[in-house]
Amino acid sequence: MPLVLHAASGNKNALKALVTAEYNSVKVELAKNFEMGVSNKTPEFLKMNPIGKVPVLETPDGPIFESNAIARYVARLKPDTTLYGSTLIDYGHIEQWIDFSATEIDANLGRWLYPRLGYGLYLPPAEEVAVSTLKRALEALNIHLASNTYLVGHGVTLADIVMICNLSIGFKAIMTKSFTSQFPHVERYFWTLVNQPIFKKILGDVKQAESIPPVASKKPTQPKEPAKPKPKEVKKEEVKPQEVAEEEAPKPKAKNPLDLLPPSKMILDDWKRLYSNTKTNFREVAIKGFWDMYDPEGFSLWFCDYKYNDENTVSFVTMNKVGGFLQRMDLARKYAFGKMLIIGNEAPFKVKGLWLFRGTEIPKFVVDECYDMELYDWVKVDINDEAQKERVSQMIEDAEPFEGEALLDAKCFK
Repeated sequence: MPLVLHAASGNKNALKALVTAEYNSVKVELAKNFEMGVSNKTPEFLKMNPIGKVPVLETPDGPIFESNAIARYVARLKPDTTLYGSTLIDYGHIEQWIDFSATEIDANLGRWLYPRLGYGLYLPPAEEVAVSTLKRALEALNIHLASNTYLVGHGVTLADIVMICNLSIGFKAIMTKSFTSQFPHVERYFWTLVNQPIFKKILGDVKQAESIPPVASKKPTQPKEPAKPKPKEVKKEEVKPQEVAEEEAPKPKAKNPLDLLPPSKMILDDWKRLYSNTKTNFREVAIKGFWDMYDPEGFSLWFCDYKYNDENTVSFVTMNKVGGFLQRMDLARKYAFGKMLIIGNEAPFKVKGLWLFRGTEIPKFVVDECYDMELYDWVKVDINDEAQKERVSQMIEDAEPFEGEALLDAKCFK
């Protein structure tokens, strides 16, 4: 009995098994005349998968459902397959990336895309969370791929097959170039693999989405209540239009606690303009201007040091790591200014930073929402200590050498 895959030909979950089969020279046939919404509702199909989801692989020993399980099964049909690597640690890393692809990439792509296509209720806050979480996952993937051509080892594995098939629906349907350009190593990885002969044979020519699809979903209709007997008319007190308007007025959006602080003599935008526009005599103009503006009652300065500098063994990976941190700090742009220094001529590279925050403590919403914060040790600057004050000035102006070492790079958050 041949292996029969029950799914529509373009189903991205079915593609995982088909690509795997090609790499392993295993014959898998698509079920003939399969029609989604019809074929998967038949008694015969429901015996194979009681909840009617696709794909399902029909084998001589019985059916298998769930796309990653099917891909694993097809991968193991060839005893000497390279799709699971050559060592036990390869196997562990392949399984790691398969799970990451399912829980971090595929799940959040679905939460972003499917409500826009009408497969569920569209809720803007839910979409915002999905996109934010997806960006975080893609940033992690981007960092890994900065120094790796494939997810594991030096050739295609099952991890790559699952990842590419999951990413394909995003690239084709909703992740436009302006979105994916934030993750250049992911772009390189995706386009390299989809243009390899086996992937191209199964996936065809992949074209990137040119725009995000408009929202097509509708709010669910409320069931009609049964007719009730008409109550006796009761005279109501007249309600003035002004009172109705007051009752129906939307509640104002809660303000950020930092907006409720007493006014400060330091205007953050003024400092950012001074920093950006000072091209000469930086120490005499910008640094002096900073200390003239600085208000210790309305702002605070903080040094940060990366906790895991021993891991910073590749220069561009380290720079990407810092760049990702600054992207995720965008939520604090209205309330912060920062300098991040990558220090050293050779690995391991040190990452140190200086941050100016509105308020006398690090804002709670930043600590809660930017996970990078916990990767650094934070120390509040004592501006009465001249040595610390001079260190602040050196970090703002990218002084080199810094603490006796060369600067590999300096990044500014403003």
